[in-house]
Amino acid sequence: MRTRVYNNKEQIFCEWRHRWVRLTPEEWVRQQLLHHLVEQLGYPSSRIAVEQAITVGAAHKRCDAVVYDQTMCPLVLIECKAETVPLTQKTLDQAITYNRQLNVPYLILHNGPQTICVHGNNHLITGIPRYADLLRRE
Repeated sequence: MRTRVYNNKEQIFCEWRHRWVRLTPEEWVRQQLLHHLVEQLGYPSSRIAVEQAITVGAAHKRCDAVVYDQTMCPLVLIECKAETVPLTQKTLDQAITYNRQLNVPYLILHNGPQTICVHGNNHLITGIPRYADLLRRE
């Protein structure tokens, strides 16, 4: 991952948005997770959308990331928090609210040290599945 200081602010290059973005604690966690998904778990980089815009009621929101399957249907919704922010029911509720719009089969909540992966109706999965395994489980 490439980082730099620009105008006295740390930035990281987001390969998915093709631009430099402010390096916040949450952004660091997101970039680490996305690189792990691609490099270690076989997620195609081209099937990951970062800061995916959705509409929840009348509000415009952005999902941290959405992973698509081979037909470009949403497969995984990813919600990241900074390492200092615990994953709580509130975090899960936020992802569930976003998922009402996307209707994905998998949710991943991640803050660096902790990861929660949920399939379907709140079925917890140990660890993050490989991309190929997600496609088989669908």
